[in-house]
Amino acid sequence: MAFDVKPKFVTFDMNGTLIHFRVGDAIRRVLGDRLPPELADDFTRAGNQYRIDECMGEYKPFHQIVTDALVRTCARFGVEYREGDGQAVYEEIPTWTPYPGVTEALRRLAEVYPLVILTNSDDAFASQLVENLQAPFEVVITAEQMGVYKPRLRVFEYMLDKLGAAPDEIVHVSASPKYDLRSAAGLGITHTVYMDRGFEPDEPWLGYERITDIADLPVLLGLPRP
Repeated sequence: MAFDVKPKFVTFDMNGTLIHFRVGDAIRRVLGDRLPPELADDFTRAGNQYRIDECMGEYKPFHQIVTDALVRTCARFGVEYREGDGQAVYEEIPTWTPYPGVTEALRRLAEVYPLVILTNSDDAFASQLVENLQAPFEVVITAEQMGVYKPRLRVFEYMLDKLGAAPDEIVHVSASPKYDLRSAAGLGITHTVYMDRGFEPDEPWLGYERITDIADLPVLLGLPRP
C-alpha cells in the first residue's frame, strides 16, 4: 500500500531509525565489571527511560543528557559511576553506522523527494552520523539548533516552520512512537511511518504505516520495487 499524497519532504528520525544506536552496548563496555551481568538488561531499560526524562526539561548539551541519565541509572542500581563514564559513552556515538539497507533506500527516495533529518543529536555528531549514512539530505535539524529535544512538541513546530511546510505536506519516519510518532500525531502530522526495529511496542492507534524492512519505505512512497 502507498500513501495517497506526494509529500513536500520526507523527514526522518536518525538514531535508532537509520543509525544503529548502540548506546546500551557502549554503556556495558564502559562500565565493564562494575555492571553485574544479571542487572544489565534492566539497567539498559531504565537508562532508556532516564534519557527520555532528561530530554523533557530545559535544553542542555547532548553529552550532558547522556551523562546525567547514566549517573541516575547507576544510582538506582547501586553501580559505581566514575567521572568520565558518560563522556566515554557519548564519544562512541559518531562511530555508529546505518542499519542494513538504509543507505540504498535513502538514495532511492532522494531521487524523488527532498530528505530531512530531525535528530536529538548535537551539531558535531549529527554531521558525522549523516556522513555515515552516505545519502543526500537537503536539511539536517538538530536539538542543538532548536534548543529543545524530542518528544517535545516544539521540535515538530520548529521543523515545520523551518521547512515552510504544513503538517499534511510531510511524511515522517521513525522507529520510536514515544520520541517521535506521538508528538507528530499531536501536531496533526497524519502521514507517518513506524520503522519497527523491535525495541518499542506497536501503537497502531497513532495511525501510522508500520514496516519492518526499510526497503518497503520507497514503495510506500510510490516508487516501484527494484
